[in-house]
Amino acid sequence: MPPTSSLAPDVAARLKRDEHGLVCAVVQQHDTGEVLMVGWMDDEALARTLTTGRATYWSRSRQEYWRKGDTSGHTQHVKAVSIDCDGDALLVQVDQVGPACHTGARSCFAAGGDLGAVPGSRP
Repeated sequence: MPPTSSLAPDVAARLKRDEHGLVCAVVQQHDTGEVLMVGWMDDEALARTLTTGRATYWSRSRQEYWRKGDTSGHTQHVKAVSIDCDGDALLVQVDQVGPACHTGARSCFAAGGDLGAVPGSRP
């Protein structure tokens, strides 16, 4: 990954990256709250996401940037990006066009299915 980026220094200072320089990005449909996918961003991917209106990620398998939808046509138009209190996760709210998952499902979490957790309740 490139060592430099166009990310604003004040934003970069708030990020807590993993050992590969990446931050987890949880992607959510802006108007329904549906969780669509999880991606990874380095400083440059976040900078591109914040400044272009389209979600850009770092592909850990291909070791390159990918802008969601450039190949598939299933684009993500950014509505808002937030950082969590610890600085180690991002919430990217988008307007998803078409499926978000590479399997063709609307959400990457639809195909995996429920793991059967025992529901908790308040005391």
